[in-house]
Amino acid sequence: MLDMQTIIYFLLLGSFVGIISGLFGIGGGGIIVPILTVIFLSHETIDESNVVHLALGTSMAIIIITSISSIKAQQKKKAIIWEVVKMMVPGIIIGTFIATFIASKLDSFYLSIIFACFMLYSSIVMFIGKKPKPESKIFSAKTHIISGGLIGALSSLVSIGGGIMSVPYLLVQNIDIKKAIATSSAIGFPIAISGTLGYIINGWAHTSMDTYTLGFVSLPALLCVASASYLTAPIGVMLVHKINVDLMKKLFSFIPLVLSIKMLFSLI
Repeated sequence: MLDMQTIIYFLLLGSFVGIISGLFGIGGGGIIVPILTVIFLSHETIDESNVVHLALGTSMAIIIITSISSIKAQQKKKAIIWEVVKMMVPGIIIGTFIATFIASKLDSFYLSIIFACFMLYSSIVMFIGKKPKPESKIFSAKTHIISGGLIGALSSLVSIGGGIMSVPYLLVQNIDIKKAIATSSAIGFPIAISGTLGYIINGWAHTSMDTYTLGFVSLPALLCVASASYLTAPIGVMLVHKINVDLMKKLFSFIPLVLSIKMLFSLI
């Protein structure tokens, strides 16, 4: 699990995910999960029946680091709407944590089907790029709590930072696209914290120092991918203000779908 080739794969994955995270305000789970699944499947010491769970939990842990880097860069531009983040956090924490218990009971194959279906939806949404019709004001605290719970729960099942859902949710409240992306980065942090804790608790019986896993979190993958993504996330944040983000989303949209389909076939 610690051979040089695997470490290089982890570092390359992290570098790419960091840029994507900063650029689109997403956690990068759509890239992380299928690639980690394939890498983990190549190691015989990892139980194949838990390989997707391990990828999901590790992805959540990586998003903690990625989101911190994105938040720091976005905060310098004062683009995060913290009032909205604070209202959504209680629902996010509860919804995300509960969903990890559901995920832990599902077979890896069925989890990969859920993941692939969500990536299909995400790809279509990103490619079309249709912005929701904005309302005239920010939603109430009650709406934010309920919405946070739903976003957190689904994010936990497919191990993403929630950007594919939280950005449109923010746009419908007539929030500027760049502030929506920045705020989405901040929303991804409590999702990742709660999700990681849930995957560690639910996978505690599978903790092993032979494979360096803590619950459903791979420590070598976390260290390598998170370190690289932390360093490259500011590059993505910088690019947001210099390139056509909508065009980049169209170009990027089907990569997670292709990777998730590959992951699905690797489990058959």
